[in-house]
Amino acid sequence: MSSQPNRPLSPHLQIYRWQISMLTSIAHRASGIVLAAGSLFLAIWLIGAANGPDAYAAVNGIAASWFGQLVMFLWSFALFYHLCNGVRHLVWDIGVGLDLETARTTGFVAIGVAAALTIFVWIWALLA
Repeated sequence: MSSQPNRPLSPHLQIYRWQISMLTSIAHRASGIVLAAGSLFLAIWLIGAANGPDAYAAVNGIAASWFGQLVMFLWSFALFYHLCNGVRHLVWDIGVGLDLETARTTGFVAIGVAAALTIFVWIWALLA
């Protein structure tokens, strides 16, 4: 018996044409992971608040740094994207929007609405 089976191989990712449905599926899973990791940071912040003013100031100092702000901005985008794409999936569950063109359009809409909500909330929070 040959050690090399003679069967077709899947296309490599380097030559595969990315589609919006593939991108939104991967991004939905990734945003769920980012949200779970963000829960750990929220727990750290709450533990810092419970451990007194010095620990709370240290955690807030990290959150107020440029890196902390970037992490919170990306986390908030993940939150809004996961929300928008989750609504998209709920609409699919009732059987609406399953054709290719609508699925493609709603993928772009989910990304655009998530970006707009993220920017709106950050502008609102920074001006408050």
